[in-house]
Amino acid sequence: MAKARTKKRTHVRAQNASASARGGGASMSKTPKSMVIRVGASQVGSSVSQLVKDVRLMMEPDTAVRLKERKSNRLRDYTSMTGPLGVTHLMLFSKSATGNTNLRMALTPRGPTLHFKVENYSLCRDVEKAMKRPRGGGQDHKTPPLLVMNNFNSPNADENSRVPKRLESLTTTVFQSLFPPINPQATPLSSIRRVMLLNRELTPESEKKEDQEEDSYVLNLRHYAIATKKTGVSKRIRRLDPKEVRNKEKKGAAVPNLGKLEDAADYLLDPSAAGYTSASETEMDTDAEVEIAESTTKKILNKRELQRMKAGEKDKAQKKLNATPGVEKRAVKLVELGPRLRLRLMKVEEGMCEGKVMWHDFISKTEEEANAQEKNWDKKKKEKEARKKLQKENVEKKKQEKAKARADGKGGDDEDEDDEEDWLSDDFDEDEGMDDKEANDDLSDEDESMEE
Repeated sequence: MAKARTKKRTHVRAQNASASARGGGASMSKTPKSMVIRVGASQVGSSVSQLVKDVRLMMEPDTAVRLKERKSNRLRDYTSMTGPLGVTHLMLFSKSATGNTNLRMALTPRGPTLHFKVENYSLCRDVEKAMKRPRGGGQDHKTPPLLVMNNFNSPNADENSRVPKRLESLTTTVFQSLFPPINPQATPLSSIRRVMLLNRELTPESEKKEDQEEDSYVLNLRHYAIATKKTGVSKRIRRLDPKEVRNKEKKGAAVPNLGKLEDAADYLLDPSAAGYTSASETEMDTDAEVEIAESTTKKILNKRELQRMKAGEKDKAQKKLNATPGVEKRAVKLVELGPRLRLRLMKVEEGMCEGKVMWHDFISKTEEEANAQEKNWDKKKKEKEARKKLQKENVEKKKQEKAKARADGKGGDDEDEDDEEDWLSDDFDEDEGMDDKEANDDLSDEDESMEE
């Protein structure tokens, strides 16, 4: 009998597959991944739905861009898939009955959860309409953005202030874990193409009034693209460099027509067209100028060259390897992409969208109330563990009875198995966390009390 052919071009071998699975699991555990979810599907409105799409575009590439929500989806439907998919962050956008837009940022699998109220927001299309020269996406979203945070830790904060020190450090850690860390020595500068800015609003001590309360935790989010250009070079010379040609420019305008000129100097030094002698073309409206080493390719030595280097030509080969690349000055400019968000931190929960409230912006509890809350949570935890223990004992008891019935020859009943599964699923659903609608109503009630 002929031997079966093993496909090699279109199928991966078993050893390679297992190795790739191990490697993929390791990279999945290191790289943070997020899911931006619209709670309530079409009930939140078109504006919030577009905001969710813009936030997904900002969180690329390690996010679920094509996620589609349904009205029947519950929070546990998403949390059950966070483990197999390696999702580390959930960003839940919802709208309360009073019309307030809320954002819940939760860490999987055990929390904590930060509840924000979206006070103001602007979509990407609104930002593009306000700009004279909007920038297209291009290849910017293939790499994660650079996270820059400002004023997250106030100098005068302590454990007794309205925003305690532990809350500032917790919020800093949560936002830092959104994107993979950057190694300055190994990360190439060309891979950093976007910036995500988070600024906390702090009132200076000189501007504070005597009767004014302490500041709340308010964050402003901005999203920019990094644009660089050579400095000290006119626009005409820059157009001759293929690296500086933008994708948005027409193909015919990439290289100028020099057929009617006798010399290239007539094009570069044309006074009527403001050539190289014009100082206005060599300057750029920029925030800073940096020096960047030009990317150069280094030759990999083969065995013969390594032997020669060991034999006596070490200095000559080392000079070739350590040839210093040229350094050029480039002007850096930030072009806003959107969206814009103004977030006010309302409360912090201990678990995954459920659990004990660790901090609240408007409600402060005394020591006695905090101790009573702690006892209540301990009681609920013990009751939940007792129910799970009883359920496990009942399942084991029914398995033994069925095994005994099979041994006696009576056989088992399939209907009892279905009833048992339904009973177990119903009992476990009672232990699930607060529903999305209840969470939104809870936050809307707090907003109504604040307005009163």
